[in-house]
This record gives sequence, C-alpha cells and structure tokens, in this order.
Amino acid sequence: MMNAKLNAKWYRTACRAGLLAAAALMAAPAVAAGIPAYPAAFRSTDIQVGDATIHVRVGGSGPAVVLLHGFGDTGDMWAPLAGRLAADHTVVVPDLRGMGRSSRPPGGYDKKSQAGDIRGVLAKLGIEKSAVVGHDIGTMVAYAYAARYPERTTKLVVMDAPVPGIPPWDQIVRNPLLWHFSFGGPDAERLVAGRERIYLDRFWNEFAGNPARIDEETRRHYAGLYAQPGAMRAAFAQFNAIPQDEKDNLVSVRTRLTMPVLAVGGEKSFGANEAIVMRNAATNVTEVVIRDAGHWLMEEQPAATIDAVSGFLRR
Repeated sequence: MMNAKLNAKWYRTACRAGLLAAAALMAAPAVAAGIPAYPAAFRSTDIQVGDATIHVRVGGSGPAVVLLHGFGDTGDMWAPLAGRLAADHTVVVPDLRGMGRSSRPPGGYDKKSQAGDIRGVLAKLGIEKSAVVGHDIGTMVAYAYAARYPERTTKLVVMDAPVPGIPPWDQIVRNPLLWHFSFGGPDAERLVAGRERIYLDRFWNEFAGNPARIDEETRRHYAGLYAQPGAMRAAFAQFNAIPQDEKDNLVSVRTRLTMPVLAVGGEKSFGANEAIVMRNAATNVTEVVIRDAGHWLMEEQPAATIDAVSGFLRR
C-alpha cells in the first residue's frame, strides 16, 4: 500500500497539476491537430452483445490487442496507436457501452459487466486471447477484464487512472479533484444539458499538463459526441457504478494477476503511482512515466505513449 509520504506526494502533484494546467491554458497558443483518422484498412462494425450494441473498429493482423478508451474520449482517441500496432497485431477498438457510437442501455455500467461486453465482442470476432490496453475508465474495464478472464489475457496495459478498491484507493478518492466520481442523476443531467462542452472543458483543462495540447477541433469533436441524447446519462453511469466496481475488485484482488502488466502514468498526473497501484494487484509490473504529460497521454504526448505501449506489446 502507498505510505503516507507517497500519498501526500501524489496529492500535491495532482493539485499542482490543476494549477499548472490553468496557467498553461492562458499562456500557450492554440494547437490545431484535430482527430487523427484510422488507416483506410480498418473497418467499423456494430456488434450486439447482450443488451448493448458495441461499435468496433478492427484492423491489422497478428496477435490481438484491444484498446479501451475513457471518459472525455471515445475509441477515436486510439487511431495513431492502432495504426502503429496494425503492422503486426489484430487491433480491436470498441466504444464502451453508452459512449461514442455504441448504444446506451439503462444499466450494465459496472466494469465487470463491461468486461463481459468486451469478451462478447472478441468472441464474435473469433478471438480467443488478446492483450488489453486501457486509459481512464478504460483502465478500470481493462483490469476487470484481466481479473475476470486471466486465461484469455496475454498482457495488460493500464494508463493514468486508479482502479477502484485497489490500494491506495481510499486515499486517492479523497482528492477533491475527483468530485465527479459521485456526480450524476437527473438534476446533474439537466445542469449539463446544452453545456456538455463546458463540462468536458473542465476535465481537459484541469487534468492536462498543458491544456492547449487538447486542441479546439478535438474538443468540438468529443463535445458533439457527448451531446447526443442520453450520452451524458451513460457517462455519469460509468462513474456512479464505481462503488460496485470497488466491491467487485476487492474480491478480484485476492488473486493477483500473473500476466505482464505495463503501468503508464503522466508525469504531471498519476505518474509513478500507476505502478504502485498495480503492484498491489499483479506480480509482474513494468513502470513507465511519460514526461511532460498530464492525464491525456495520447493527446499530450502521443509519440512517447505509442512507443511505450507498442514496445511493451512487442516484447
């Protein structure tokens, strides 16, 4: 478990990141990178899994890898990494239930159930085993998948997010920056309706090392997707399921993961604490800290992030 000194360091780092992000937003010029496109060889399809229709992008050939996005993004975030991996991997990129172009069922947002969604997608694609990569909420789903299907998980990559119930979870959730973990419900939906961009800007600005790296085109793209009918209700449901995720993971963590795990943190965000978390849940953990990055690793430091993940998967 993280000791008091390490926890205090993480808390100070997280709070300082919010202040630095605000300063960077005022000082830095706007960037116009936009949303990278998937290679033309990728195909998109919708796969029915239980009560959800999961939108999936598939491309490449070789050992399978699944890329799982988080809140504030969709599977669109992974295009540059997917393009790199497709040279020697079969790459599967779903939009999580309720998010992006997937359907928005009323329930099933606990991460163990969403791990079942991913297993169902892979089964229909004829994929028995895969590596799993997750960022943000995707990290929580990725851990749940590896814990539920360890025999089908060749490698696990978790990126810049805590895992509910895994120490030092109790200390992490006391950080006031994480108030959104408990935000949701009909009144929250009314507050955000028509203001989705404002709500999302808070995450892009406060959790980035340099908010200018999340450019205007990117912000407009994702704000439009999250403004779709029911999208924010489903997004809130991802966070409101965290108490159940904690209960599920307290059971799962009794059996430590044995597959190779890569724990990636942004230097100005979760940093080395990603590996501290995973060493409480797995026996074979490699630590990487992406320099000059906050939470939004693929937007802030795509080259370094792609190198770290692709290098690990190719070992």
